Amino acid sequence: MDPGGTVARRRSSLLLWLLLLWSGLALGALPFGNSPRRVLQDLLSEQHLLEVEDFSLSLLQGGGLAPLSLPPDLPDLDPECRELLLDFANSSVELTGCIVRSARPVRVCQTCYSLFQQVANKMDNISRAVRNTSESHSCARSLLMADRVQIVVILSEFFSSTWREANCANCLTNNSQELSNSTVYFLELFNRTLTCFEQNLQESSHSLLQPRNYSEVCKNCLTAYKTLSSVYNDMQKMNELENKAESGKHLCIDVEDAMNITRKLWSRTFNCSVQCSDTVPVIAVSVFMFFLPVVFYLSSFLHSEQKKRKLILPKRLKSSTSIVNLYENPN
Repeated sequence: MDPGGTVARRRSSLLLWLLLLWSGLALGALPFGNSPRRVLQDLLSEQHLLEVEDFSLSLLQGGGLAPLSLPPDLPDLDPECRELLLDFANSSVELTGCIVRSARPVRVCQTCYSLFQQVANKMDNISRAVRNTSESHSCARSLLMADRVQIVVILSEFFSSTWREANCANCLTNNSQELSNSTVYFLELFNRTLTCFEQNLQESSHSLLQPRNYSEVCKNCLTAYKTLSSVYNDMQKMNELENKAESGKHLCIDVEDAMNITRKLWSRTFNCSVQCSDTVPVIAVSVFMFFLPVVFYLSSFLHSEQKKRKLILPKRLKSSTSIVNLYENPN
């Protein structure tokens, strides 16, 4: 006879009796006028009553319902694997918080690139074990391929896809270890332009009763805005030549969002406009293109018109005509 099986069956039966007892008390099926000892004696035998009391006392003293020994096939992580998982979890939490905090206005690439590299390195530490065939290094199989959901893999793919969609590689250099010089220069110009907007807004808002006048902003910040726009256009051209973007030819989302914010403030909020320096050549070319069809049709008409031809008489015919005239007019 198996002693372990007997103990397990006794514990299961005692747990069942306890559940029945507490469910009966909770549902009001048992009389509350009697003492708890009397109610238990009505339900259980004396032997079972003693067993229930001993088992309840063991529960109150911290005894659990777990078996005496875990089965050997219960899925559990080695200390090394658990450490790798916790490192990935902590890095993922930091990166997620950074992405959410930098969502509006978009500062994901310039703020979170170091945390993204950290998460990528933690994932590499887990993935490197999958190529090791020894039984002692099974962390990758346990963390990446042990179940259908594969939470670690899904989370890593989410970070990678977000990074690709943001085109953050176009803002970084040295294997995504730092911001590129063009990105740093553009962000400095962007901060200067916003500072110029803010300073001129404060100077123009002397009276709250008068409507806002943004003429000072348009006049004093024109140079800063044109410089920022020119640098952005140069970055776009350079990106199209190099074509380093993984999804299209966009710049990184930080630069695009900063330029969109500046253009909206300049054109919609402040109602400013940039005068074109090539106005005269544009007008001249437009006038020439407008009169070009008129010149074409007039020249065609003049060349197609035939000139009137003069009739030239031959010499013989002219001499005979003169003789006839002499005979007709002898005098």
